[in-house]
Amino acid sequence: MSQAIYNKAKFLLSVAQLKQLPPDKGFEVAFAGRSNAGKSSALNLITNQTRLARTSKTPGRTQLINFFQLENERYLVDLPGYGYAKVPPAVKKHWEENLTRYIETRDSLQGLILLMDIRHPLTPFDKQMIEWTQYIQLPMHILLTKADKLTRGAALNVLLQVKKQLAEFEGISAQLFSVPQRLGLTEVWQKLDEWLQFSSH
Repeated sequence: MSQAIYNKAKFLLSVAQLKQLPPDKGFEVAFAGRSNAGKSSALNLITNQTRLARTSKTPGRTQLINFFQLENERYLVDLPGYGYAKVPPAVKKHWEENLTRYIETRDSLQGLILLMDIRHPLTPFDKQMIEWTQYIQLPMHILLTKADKLTRGAALNVLLQVKKQLAEFEGISAQLFSVPQRLGLTEVWQKLDEWLQFSSH
C-alpha cells in the first residue's frame, strides 16, 4: 500500500553542487514551488513524518537540493523554493543554475510536483515552471495547497479554473491539497506510485 512505502522515507543528503548528486539511476520525483507554498509541510504529510523536511516561518530556508530515500533507488527530492526568499543575488543565481541543470539533465527524474498556494495560483514563476517542463517534456502534477483556507465550493472553483488554463498543455494534472485536513493524500500517493513505478507493490 502507498502509505507504508512513503512512511519509510529517510533523509539521504543535501546537495549544494551538482557533482554531489547521488548516482543518476532509479526513479525520483522532485517537489518545487514558491517558498511560501507549504512544500515542507506537504512532504512531511505525504511521508507521515513531522520532521522529515524542515518547516520554517521564514520562507526560502530550503537552499539546497534535499534527497529523501524511499527504497530501491527511489527518491523524493525537495528543490529550493523560488521567487520569495530574501537571499543575495549571487546565491539566487547559483540555485537557479543548479536547478536548471538538475531538471534538464537528470535521467532518473520522472516528474515534478509543483505546489501553489490555492489563493495565489499560477503566478509568473509558476507559469515559467510549467512552460519549462513542457519544453523538456517532463510530466507535472500540481498541488493547490492550503485548500482549507477556502470554502469547499471556492476551492473546487479554483481547481476548475486552473485545469482550464492548463488544458492546452500535455502531461499536467492538478488537485486540491490541505495539510491540516489531510486532503488529497490518496491522489498524490497514486501519482507518486505511478512515477516511481511502485504499482507492482
